[in-house]
Amino acid sequence: MAHGVQNTHKEELIPPDGLTFYPAYCYKASPTHFTWVKLSAVNVHRLTRRSGYEGQNIYFYKNHPIQFICLAGVIVSREEHVRRTILTLDDSSGSNIEIVCSKRQVELPDSQPVKAKTGAAVAAADPQRVSEYITSTTKEALDIKSLVPGVIAKFKGTVIKFRNIKQLHLERFVLLPDMDGEMRFWEERTRFLVDVLSVPWYLTPEQVEQLRIEGAGLEEKKKKRSKAKEHEKERRERRRAEREEKDYERIVRRYQREEEVRRKYAESSREVSARFRKSGKR
Repeated sequence: MAHGVQNTHKEELIPPDGLTFYPAYCYKASPTHFTWVKLSAVNVHRLTRRSGYEGQNIYFYKNHPIQFICLAGVIVSREEHVRRTILTLDDSSGSNIEIVCSKRQVELPDSQPVKAKTGAAVAAADPQRVSEYITSTTKEALDIKSLVPGVIAKFKGTVIKFRNIKQLHLERFVLLPDMDGEMRFWEERTRFLVDVLSVPWYLTPEQVEQLRIEGAGLEEKKKKRSKAKEHEKERRERRRAEREEKDYERIVRRYQREEEVRRKYAESSREVSARFRKSGKR
C-alpha cells in the first residue's frame, strides 16, 4: 500500500449508471476539464475511470471530466526517496492522500562546489550531480523545503496512481498562514461540489453537434498545419539537397581545375627535365 494513505479505495473503470459521457471534443464546454478542481482527499479517491479513456489521464466525478485537482490541508509526514519525496496530506475529510514531488538529476559546473541541501536540491552520491525537485507537467524547478510536517498549504497537480491508490503529482503549491485560509478553501470546495460536481454535466443535442462541428474544424486546421509543416520540411530538404548537389558540383569543378593545373605542371616539369638531360649529354 502507498505510504501513509489510510484507505483501500480501488480504481473503477465502470461509470455510474444513468450518466451521459460526452466525446472529448465536448470538453471545451466542461466546467471542470480545464480548471483546478477543488476536491477533498476522500473525493479524489472516489474518482473513476471510463473504458476508452485509458492513457489520457482523465478521471470522472459523476460524468465531469477532471485532469487537474486542488487540495488543501496539513502535512502530517514527509518521506525522502531517491527519485521523489512523498508528503502525506490530512485535509480532515476522513481520508489522507499522498503528494508526490518528483526529482531529476542535474549536472553541476566543474567549478561549482556541491553543498548538501534539504530544499530544492539535495546532494547526490555523484559529486558533480544533484537532485532538484520539478513540477509534474512543465518540469520546472520547484522549491519544497518549506513543506514539512505541521505546515498548512494548498496543492495543485495531476492525479496519478501507485499500487492502485490515487496520489496528487505536485505542480505548484501555496502556503496558508493559518486555519482561516484552510477554512476558506473548504467553503470554496463545498460550494463547487454543491453547485457543479453534484449536478451531472448536461449538454443539449444542439450543443453537442455545434461542438462536434467546431472540433472537426479544429481537427481540419490541425491537419492543414501538419500538411503545411510536412511541405515546409520537404521544401527545406529539397533546398538542402540542391545546395549539397551544387556544392558537390563546385568541388568537382575545382578538383578538375586543380587536376588540370597539376597535369600541365607535370608536363612542364617533364619537358624541363628532358631539356636538362639533353644539355648534360652534350
